[in-house]
Amino acid sequence: MTTTNTGVITGPVTPRGYKVVMIALGAIIPIAVAVLYYFPQLFRIEGADVSFLPAVNAGINSLTAVCLVLGYYFIRNKDVAKHRAMMGAAFVLGSIFLVSYVVYHSQAVTTRFGGEGLIRYIYYFLLLTHILLAAVTVGMVLFTLFFAVTNQFAKHRKIARWTYPIWLYVSITGVIVYFMIAPYYAH
Repeated sequence: MTTTNTGVITGPVTPRGYKVVMIALGAIIPIAVAVLYYFPQLFRIEGADVSFLPAVNAGINSLTAVCLVLGYYFIRNKDVAKHRAMMGAAFVLGSIFLVSYVVYHSQAVTTRFGGEGLIRYIYYFLLLTHILLAAVTVGMVLFTLFFAVTNQFAKHRKIARWTYPIWLYVSITGVIVYFMIAPYYAH
């Protein structure tokens, strides 16, 4: 395997090691989030103020959604370089989001939604689908990225058709869920 001066990997690629890492990350990240949810005191640092992070996370999710839409636009218009830039930015933003999310949930008390009636059902539907699809998205994004950087474009396109709409849904619903629960955060 060699890398050209443009950063494209050429030659035979042995994906086994990368697949193991992607599968591990795809499993570890949702498990870490579950541990934080079920054992919230485990990593808490007394006095840490992370109250600003939900708004930051909503901003990151918004920017991720914009990058995803632009990336889709660019690839539909055969502008591979701009597509790659937007998807790379979305990946970096998603990674920053995950770190920020884990930091927040390791330090903050869980906020409960206080809405009633129909809005409560809408909120929990959005939250549940957001959480379930977010857990799946991690692995999908890693495999989609892997197929792109290893020039396996047929596989990349095949999985990207699923990854893109799910990732976009997760990014957008993350912002919606934030705005729906924001009035209930303790200040």
